Amino acid sequence: VRFSSRRRHTRSSLVSWARRCVQETGTWDINIENLIPVINKVQEIFARVSLPVTIDLPLIAVVGAQSTGKSSVLESIVGRDFLPRGAGIVTRRPLILQLHHVNQGDEYAQFVHQGDKVFRNFDAVRAEIDADTDRIAGKNKGVSSEPIILKIFSPNVLDLTLVDLPGLTKVAIGDQQADIPQLIRDIVLNIVKNPNCIILAVSAGNMDLANSDSLKLAREVDPKGDRTIGVITCLLYTSDAADEGLGVDLGGRRIIKK
Repeated sequence: VRFSSRRRHTRSSLVSWARRCVQETGTWDINIENLIPVINKVQEIFARVSLPVTIDLPLIAVVGAQSTGKSSVLESIVGRDFLPRGAGIVTRRPLILQLHHVNQGDEYAQFVHQGDKVFRNFDAVRAEIDADTDRIAGKNKGVSSEPIILKIFSPNVLDLTLVDLPGLTKVAIGDQQADIPQLIRDIVLNIVKNPNCIILAVSAGNMDLANSDSLKLAREVDPKGDRTIGVITCLLYTSDAADEGLGVDLGGRRIIKK
């Protein structure tokens, strides 16, 4: 596909082409396995020409406050440790994670911004996420809405498109710009307002769900909860019987409620 050299014409041509692809794919075959590769390609092309995706593509977004275990939820789906960890804000750009099921062979990863380079060491994947985040968002814990697109090929995953988003926060820390809580909120809302986005609202198990930032934000764009799935993390286990009033039984283990 060739586009005009002018940016506005490029954007118009790209949007028209992408919509046509999605519509035609839906007409040819409603099997979601045939639609996912088209969705992934549309995301990649928009990223390559530095344009925001203006089409409501189906995806699953992981939303939560900082340090509530969002990364652990994603890694449990993939079955690999590959996301940066640390205190405070770690995810500073949206990470679009395209999972590709392959029938056989080794697991490997590719970044759209790295072309055809193959990563077989997932520690190197983590390092590249950190490096490209610093390149775009800076090293002072700033944030950016420009996504990182990571493709993982594995016999142990399903064909899915997931998005890891910066953790919601209420205050700026250190050298962060004062309005960073609103910037993060805007980045998250821009993704989850998509009516074709399934929201995984992550909340820590040691907090009152009535005060969950992820659930509050999800209600703003999905008041009926039709496309919101609540995920509770950071549960504390105990092997003894404990006080019946303090815990509940889950698979023979006691979960402390407070």
